[in-house]
Amino acid sequence: MCGIAGIVGALESDSVRRVQQMLGALEHRGPDQHGLWCSGETGTGAVLGHRRLSIIDLSEAGRQPMVHPESGVALSYNGECYNYLELRAQLEGLGHAFHSRSDTEVILKAYVQWGEGAIERLRGMFALVIWDPRDRALLAVRDRMGIKPLYYATNSAAGGGAQVAFASELRALAAVNPQLGRLDPQAISAYLWHGFVPGPRTMFDGVRLLEPGCMARFGENGRLLRERTYWQIPRSDAPANRARAATEAAEELDRAVSLRLVSDVPLGVFLSGGIDSSVIATIAQRRSRNPIQTFNISFEDPEFDESSYATRVAAALGTDHHDIPLNEETFRQKLPAALHALDQPTFDAINTYFVSRAVREAGLTVALSGAGGDELFGGYASFRDLPRAQRVSAVAGWLPRRLSRAVGRAASRALLGAPSEVEPQTRWGKLADMVDSRGDLVAAYQCSYALFTQTLLRDLQLNRNTETRWGLYPELHSKLEREIRGVPALPAISHLELSSFIGQRLLRDTDTASMAVSLEARVPLLDHQFIEAVSRLVVSDRFLPLGRKSFLRDVMAGDVPPEIFDRPKAGFVLPLEKWCKRSLLPEIEATFEDLNLANRVGLNCESVSRVWRAFKKGGPGLYWSRVW
Repeated sequence: MCGIAGIVGALESDSVRRVQQMLGALEHRGPDQHGLWCSGETGTGAVLGHRRLSIIDLSEAGRQPMVHPESGVALSYNGECYNYLELRAQLEGLGHAFHSRSDTEVILKAYVQWGEGAIERLRGMFALVIWDPRDRALLAVRDRMGIKPLYYATNSAAGGGAQVAFASELRALAAVNPQLGRLDPQAISAYLWHGFVPGPRTMFDGVRLLEPGCMARFGENGRLLRERTYWQIPRSDAPANRARAATEAAEELDRAVSLRLVSDVPLGVFLSGGIDSSVIATIAQRRSRNPIQTFNISFEDPEFDESSYATRVAAALGTDHHDIPLNEETFRQKLPAALHALDQPTFDAINTYFVSRAVREAGLTVALSGAGGDELFGGYASFRDLPRAQRVSAVAGWLPRRLSRAVGRAASRALLGAPSEVEPQTRWGKLADMVDSRGDLVAAYQCSYALFTQTLLRDLQLNRNTETRWGLYPELHSKLEREIRGVPALPAISHLELSSFIGQRLLRDTDTASMAVSLEARVPLLDHQFIEAVSRLVVSDRFLPLGRKSFLRDVMAGDVPPEIFDRPKAGFVLPLEKWCKRSLLPEIEATFEDLNLANRVGLNCESVSRVWRAFKKGGPGLYWSRVW
């Protein structure tokens, strides 16, 4: 797990220095080593940089960027290739010799052997760039689910010509490019809707995020030659043999976890006590001769503390369990560091930061997470509520739009009572918007996750002419509609959860928060071969009964008492609602009262002030996430 940076195109006298600056901004991602490589040609070429967090083969032989001596192909790579031993054996059979135990050397020689086709053989998480002197072009690749990010920006070189700068984090690009001072109005609009910036745009105008499952080739002149998708989330496919499909999915899950236990440094498991993390811990403990290390965060407030469930799971499995308390004062003291860790605004990475920091301070470098189970197997309320909402909004579609929205607002007021300065922004408060979706599942999904109603969103923004539709850029909205067209409701919602919530928010937040403390987070449930196997399950076997995630429960049968999970679902949530009104109040108050700050980032200061006042007064339907 590492950080990468570089430049391709028209090289200048300071290009190497600029890449060194970018690496400096990424030191937290790779504190163990750093390396730099330049193609050596004058005029055009590439400079590749690398920061290393050593996980496999801790020796100098694994140093990057790595160059293939015969072909001159150079690789800078961030991530893990879990099937590298299999690929190594294949390559040795084809005559390749290896000088290290690293997966980096395997990927490099796989590319030399198979070209771009090598990427489709990789099973893992990665963002990588390869300079190929044979066609004088740079290949940039991102893993299938988008676990590892890769940002890029096109700049004009001082002497003429173009160049592309790329990096694992936005902060690295900003460190060397003063042109990145302009915020993207469409990104701001999308951020207000989601609480994060969906790709491929970023908060900076002109900086793009390579999309999951994509590869792009840039010429030596810094121009994008082509971009293509090499993998996408599979559509649900009815199996020829129902029982065999279930067996294969269970086998793939076992293999996905087992592959992610390979490490030359200490490793553990995030264990919340829920089904998803518990199934990871179960398989990991089955594969280990000694007790594995598991970790969870506990709170003083019993309303938020679920540590007892994690303790029960750990006791059943016999793990070496660590309960890490987090109180309000500790959170307040460490919050500046947590906010500094964020690469661009997101409202949901703080919890991951604190878990990651605690695990890293306990001496671990790698941790396995249960992310993905709810999205794959229907664990969220969205799987129950969205089909209903879609049907109701489709029936209400015959009403004139103005009337349907009025009916929605009236129903909301009847259910929630009189609003405060700000109309309710939660489930029933968004009823008018949901009715307005008129049976469009993408719109209904977007509405269910929106932080604000469309009315308040318009009030919050100074620039109301942004081209977003239901919080999405037009091209992204069309892409999602195209991908779920003709797919049954439950697999379609799963597709949206995986591509939107997981792909656009949770994975990026996890990468940023964990790498801020030099911790590698691995996500076995998002292994692409496991996802493909799950897509071949019968819909009822995969999703029903809704919310139970029966497939994952069955995997744990005999190891963990099933009654542990017979409780209302609760995610890992910090008590931020209370803390915002107590220890964090002065700082938040000062921020909201800074009217010039609001204007500078494109927000209507009066509307922003109304949201804050309504939250402080306890207005109905206005939760902490809207303020945060």
